Amino acid sequence: MSEENIEKIREKILHGIMAENVSGKGDGAVSKTPKILTDQNFVREISKEGLTVVDFWAPWCGPCRYVSPIIEELASDYAGKVSFGKLNVDENPMVSSQFMIRSIPTIMFFRNGKMVDTQIGAVPKPHLEQKIKKHLVF
Repeated sequence: MSEENIEKIREKILHGIMAENVSGKGDGAVSKTPKILTDQNFVREISKEGLTVVDFWAPWCGPCRYVSPIIEELASDYAGKVSFGKLNVDENPMVSSQFMIRSIPTIMFFRNGKMVDTQIGAVPKPHLEQKIKKHLVF
């Protein structure tokens, strides 16, 4: 089996796990994992009230693999308080171009649809958590 096929299988499994980790039903559901963002749903998702953290990534990116479990942990830690999303830059060129993503991972922080902060490159969890707390309004 090729590396590319293995990566596709991993992606399908990740999508399935993410779907299973949504607690509740309907519009009031609280996600404990990042939502998969696309060119089609990006604006709708970041425009929601509150803070949304978006991880711009690609499957071939080593530093993205370092950041991914951190984003997963933060999504669980802040479930119901902060929304998290992951956007594969290879599969979603429109949004990637719109925000001029040139290096990944890039993590952007949106409040009510407006970008309020950016982190380029892999950083440890406390660094991202500090940025979340800076923009989180209760």
